[in-house]
Amino acid sequence: MDLKQFVILGLGRFGSSLARTLYSLGHDVLAVDENEDIIQDISDSVTHAVQADATDENSLRALGLRNFDVAVVAIGSSIQASILVTLIVKELGVKYVVAKAQSELHAKVLYKIGADRVVFPERDMGVRLAHNLVSSNVLDFIELAPDYSIVEIASLPEWEGKTLKELDMRVKYGINIMAIKRDEEINISPRADEVIQDNDILVVIGSNEDLTRLENLH
Repeated sequence: MDLKQFVILGLGRFGSSLARTLYSLGHDVLAVDENEDIIQDISDSVTHAVQADATDENSLRALGLRNFDVAVVAIGSSIQASILVTLIVKELGVKYVVAKAQSELHAKVLYKIGADRVVFPERDMGVRLAHNLVSSNVLDFIELAPDYSIVEIASLPEWEGKTLKELDMRVKYGINIMAIKRDEEINISPRADEVIQDNDILVVIGSNEDLTRLENLH
């Protein structure tokens, strides 16, 4: 695998998940956020973590961004900030810029100002995106093999109140849980002690054969 250098700008749930996963895959990751607590929290899980205002061109210039292969603009709340940072990063000469969008209109603007790829975190999980970004061709998302899929399934009544460890889905059903959707929130890479609740939607990956068997239980 070709190791790359990534800078992640904005460490909300999506940006943090992406930064940690890329680092765990052996890549060089610079994580940037203006919140000092978030930087402290992630510092052991990435190569470098820096507190900085990503909308300040001088701050980004000082970080030497032009040396990075990929920049991910994962700024959450402000569409204006996301657009500004994407512009700055492109102007600083980063080869490939991925930007997170909140809407189709936001995505359109990001593409217009030079983003190479726009992602919607609810559709492209941070963890999945990390694996795709480090594939041999960064411009191309790897499609899952013809016999593998990612699907969303509603939790079964008998799963409720049990932890993922207790359910042991990999052994019982041959699947891995990538995320849990609950009340419009999405928990990427849930921990083993996460308890399944009523109305949870599980985002799972597995062979089509195993997934079909699982869907037949519903």
